Amino acid sequence: MASLFLSRQMTFGIQQKTRLLVSCCRYIGQTTEKKNQFDFEYDSPLMKTQVPGPKSKELIRQLNTIQNADAVNFFCNYEESRGNYLVDVDGNRMLDLYSQISSIPIGYNHPALVKVMQQPHNLSSFINRPALGILPPENFKEKLEETLLSIGPKGLNQVITMSCGSCSNENAFKLIFMWYRSIERGHNSVTKEELDSSMINKFPGCPDYSILSFMGGFHGRTMGCLATTHSKPIHKLDIPSFDWPIAPFPKLKYPLEQFVKENLDEENRCLEEVEDLIVKYRKKKKTVAGIIVEPIQSEGGDNHASDDFFRKLRGIAKKHGCAFLVDEVQTGGGATGKFWAHEHWKMEDPADVVTFSKKMLTGGFFHKDELRPDAPYRIFNTWLGDPSKTILLAEVLNVIKRDDLLNNAVLAGKVLLDGLLELQIHYSHIVSRVRGRGTFCSFDTPDDATRTKLIFQARNKGVVLGGSGDKSIRFRPTLIFKEHHAHLFLNIFNDILANFK
Repeated sequence: MASLFLSRQMTFGIQQKTRLLVSCCRYIGQTTEKKNQFDFEYDSPLMKTQVPGPKSKELIRQLNTIQNADAVNFFCNYEESRGNYLVDVDGNRMLDLYSQISSIPIGYNHPALVKVMQQPHNLSSFINRPALGILPPENFKEKLEETLLSIGPKGLNQVITMSCGSCSNENAFKLIFMWYRSIERGHNSVTKEELDSSMINKFPGCPDYSILSFMGGFHGRTMGCLATTHSKPIHKLDIPSFDWPIAPFPKLKYPLEQFVKENLDEENRCLEEVEDLIVKYRKKKKTVAGIIVEPIQSEGGDNHASDDFFRKLRGIAKKHGCAFLVDEVQTGGGATGKFWAHEHWKMEDPADVVTFSKKMLTGGFFHKDELRPDAPYRIFNTWLGDPSKTILLAEVLNVIKRDDLLNNAVLAGKVLLDGLLELQIHYSHIVSRVRGRGTFCSFDTPDDATRTKLIFQARNKGVVLGGSGDKSIRFRPTLIFKEHHAHLFLNIFNDILANFK
């Protein structure tokens, strides 16, 4: 990008900084060939009204009569949405870099998935949703092997499906507690005292274990998960919680190459606090049975740590006999350039449990053999996921492999990240701490008000973005987000920044 920038200077002479950046970005955008462009996708945004438009506003008003609809941004026309483009009910067509909070793997209405839905032999799986724990369909094991187990994390051969990310983490906690209690019990039979006391929420049937989590982490909104979620007060306000340990997560300084020592010291400080908390809670008789962490803290502000930090954290878990749970609900599925973000750590034994959802279309978790429940109904609910989602996931995985979409995330992510870094140089008063892996990118704004205004302005220019943390803007495009999509976004966003007041 720098060489192109300089060549433009040499050709046209030195111009004003803002004008030069516009020329640079547009030069790149116009000369990027649209390779492998999907014939089902639109070419560009098309805006007809402000967003939300009049139809959306009316539908929000109607919905608000029966539930709190204050979080609704706008209503969508999913039939008309295509690929990376989301269409709203007012006919506005927007380049979607948020993809339903990071949950659309291969775009809207992908032809491969439409074809799956049209095949008669798949109909019964979509019509009939069974209670999988007691009455699974004949091909259920085969479908799990074809899908989830084919891309399962290293060393985790067991998988249990769930309906969402929260219930995936919630039940993973239960799995860890059962495993830890089994070890303490010495694998002996459960006593009558344990059975009876469990019915009245007392020890020893209900041991006072804990899960260690990190400030800034988000792991769901169910009761157990809320004890490990520390991203926004609105998630937790008024809800009773557990006394579980909360460790600081590293707050890295950027650019990373300029703050190597400071960031190493910060990570070591956090790791020391993790060990101190484990010891402290053991003394309080609230033993830490497990540690949960995101490879990139997503809702909490797209907070990163070094690969070495996670390797050392894994070592601490082993040292103290804690299960290590990696929450890949948002990072899993390929956006970082690896199918699982924890693969970047390059570890032989990276985790004991890995939870997933979002881009995987179904929720659930992988786990080691030794954590397998020792009796029926211990990890159970009515649906335990949805077998129709494994049918769709099978085709998603075929498309990812066929179209080399993990590598695409690396290439498109580089264009996006390089472009954001260039914008940071020219608009440092608005854009700072640019960071990312693959297309899983983000940057900080000066404050929440600026962040909100930028997101609204981008939306009205035909780009859907999302916020995270106190003042970050995050990028969560689909896996079919290409380099030319990145250039298109950078052109639009540069114009917004150049005129931002």
